[in-house]
Amino acid sequence: MLLSHLNRQLREREALALKRQRRTTESPCAPHQWVSPAGQPARQMLAFCSNDYLGLANHPALAAALTEGVQRFGAGSGASHLISGHSRAHVALETDLAAWLAPCIPGAAALTFCTGYMANLALLTALGGDQATIFADKLNHASLVDGGLLASAPMQRYAHRNLAVLTRQLSGCTTPIKLIVTDAVFSMDGDLADLPALLTLAERHDAWLIVDDAHGLGVLGAQGRGSLSHFGLSSERLIYMGTLGKAAGLGGAFVAAHPTIIEWMVQTARPYIYTTASPPALAYALRESLRLMQSAEGDSRRRHLQQLIAELRQQLAALIATQPNLGWHLADSATAIQPLIVGDNAAALALSAALEAQGLWVPAIRPPTVPVGSARLRITLSAAHTVDDITQLVDGLARAAADL
Repeated sequence: MLLSHLNRQLREREALALKRQRRTTESPCAPHQWVSPAGQPARQMLAFCSNDYLGLANHPALAAALTEGVQRFGAGSGASHLISGHSRAHVALETDLAAWLAPCIPGAAALTFCTGYMANLALLTALGGDQATIFADKLNHASLVDGGLLASAPMQRYAHRNLAVLTRQLSGCTTPIKLIVTDAVFSMDGDLADLPALLTLAERHDAWLIVDDAHGLGVLGAQGRGSLSHFGLSSERLIYMGTLGKAAGLGGAFVAAHPTIIEWMVQTARPYIYTTASPPALAYALRESLRLMQSAEGDSRRRHLQQLIAELRQQLAALIATQPNLGWHLADSATAIQPLIVGDNAAALALSAALEAQGLWVPAIRPPTVPVGSARLRITLSAAHTVDDITQLVDGLARAAADL
């Protein structure tokens, strides 16, 4: 019964153009990669689908630091943080992260996690007790949604960036603890939350603002400090989650917040307590990643990335203007996430396949990841891309448009 049920469900997904497929990379993360599509031999492709925004994932300094970390600390941690897996390398990384975010969260402490998903589950389940209410943007990442669903606190969701609705919800709330939860850069649209307005609401209603800055850390703000710095924010009411597998080029995540919040998470957050600590060698290498992001080289990479974003938007706008019948439009994004909205699921898959035939790797994103009727190509840029790469992508889209 189970297998027949699952097979029927899989066929239904395929009929709706919702079936997902994995591709296997045969080379390091970079714009030009050797990739094996499902059941096909490897071929070189120009990729616009990683979250390696600063192009650090294959940086020789990080590879060297990771190697040195293994030589110093071995390959694994061996236990959870609260047993014997908490290494001097973890302590040093958390100290560096807290100091980096201190201009935005005065007196901050930091706590590291294996993934951003785990960090968000830990945050919302540890803080979202029966004395709290969670207020969440409807386009928040799945990890924030799942964390809210697992928490004891009720969760109220407000329409994307709709502060009027959120204000009404906060005004009617009777619980003593209020948690406003938002992505900083929304992962499928590339737009930014109005963090200054959200912090003002938090202060007015005695609430706390939880910010998932997975796609802003390293890219936005002074020295890549992220979205809080980008908006010039500083407050003890801020609770910040940043991932270290995107712009930072490696892996893991962290929460930075008031030391009391961090201590409460150490004592009660199940995704922290009941899992093996990440390898200390990774924590050791991440300190080098932080140095790179804050350095003149990091500034240069951020400037180049902004130039690429402007170039892509200019070229795509010109292409869309020549093809009005296709119904494509470019999302309003100033970040490295540049969605090209296609609309129909099958049309988005066909466009992605047409690009793949030309050696261009741009994934089609469909419901439930995005709302029904808004299937898209999610184009992501890296500082490792060149202007020529951008032109090659837009030329490929023009050829695909003519064929389709």
